[in-house]
Amino acid sequence: MELKKYIDRSREIVEKRINEYLNKKPFVNETLKKSMLYSINAGGKRIRPAFMFLTYELLSSKDKKNIVDAAAAIEMIHTYSLIHDDLPAMDDDDLRRGKPTNHKIFGEGMAILAGDGLLTDAFNIISSSSAIKKNLKARAVEILSFRAGSSGMVSGQALDLLSEGKIYGAKEKSKIKKTLDYIHRHKTADMIMASCEIGCVLSEKEKYYKNLSEFALNIGLAFQVTDDILDVIGDKKKLGKSGSDQKNQKLTYVTLFGLEKAKKMADNFLTKALKNIESLEGDIEKKKLLKELALLVVRRDR
Repeated sequence: MELKKYIDRSREIVEKRINEYLNKKPFVNETLKKSMLYSINAGGKRIRPAFMFLTYELLSSKDKKNIVDAAAAIEMIHTYSLIHDDLPAMDDDDLRRGKPTNHKIFGEGMAILAGDGLLTDAFNIISSSSAIKKNLKARAVEILSFRAGSSGMVSGQALDLLSEGKIYGAKEKSKIKKTLDYIHRHKTADMIMASCEIGCVLSEKEKYYKNLSEFALNIGLAFQVTDDILDVIGDKKKLGKSGSDQKNQKLTYVTLFGLEKAKKMADNFLTKALKNIESLEGDIEKKKLLKELALLVVRRDR
């Protein structure tokens, strides 16, 4: 199977499941539901669910549909983080995926609540799943709550916010790099780590957990370096966003190291990631696709 077809199929089943879940869920306010689904259905690569599906199918040789609720949860949390990221109090972006951001359509208050709803419902869609074993649900929720919470993505976002516009002296480069690594390990890599870790746990092949966790960490860092590069040189129409890093005086790999060194760093993270999964045993075709997905993270143009 071609990677594009695999990603398209992954996107299709995840989006279908989230829409089905929210439309069937009782007592949801209609405006809130519209706001939540507006951002869910606004497009996107769905890279995180694809990493979870490929990890699971590689190790278990079972169908990805068995874990669609966990993959949907990852995408719901990712989407909540984007809604909140775009708010005036954070990145203050007007465009996301080529469309007006949630708060531009529904107002700031409703956008905050839509994010709150998606975050909380992510744990409900896993815990109420009829397809995932009870003991594995608990493990998946444990991983997801750790990676998405105050030890993970949220702290990455917090330090990112605190670092905006901060002026560092020439002698503080090592301190700046440490800050930048912390931001991107947690803000970006943690949710890719959750995707691969949960895929591993649900396959019941935890002996590969460390390999996949380290693979996902390196892919997450490569993803973020590439994002920083695209924010400077990418086609804004293809990206579907305005590129707010410079406007917000964000600390990025490009601002710290320059464009050419940032490109080399992305390649180095990718090389490390591919080494992390060399020893994985399972479905050969899915292992090939997992490597191709890793390459796509660095070679993409959006």
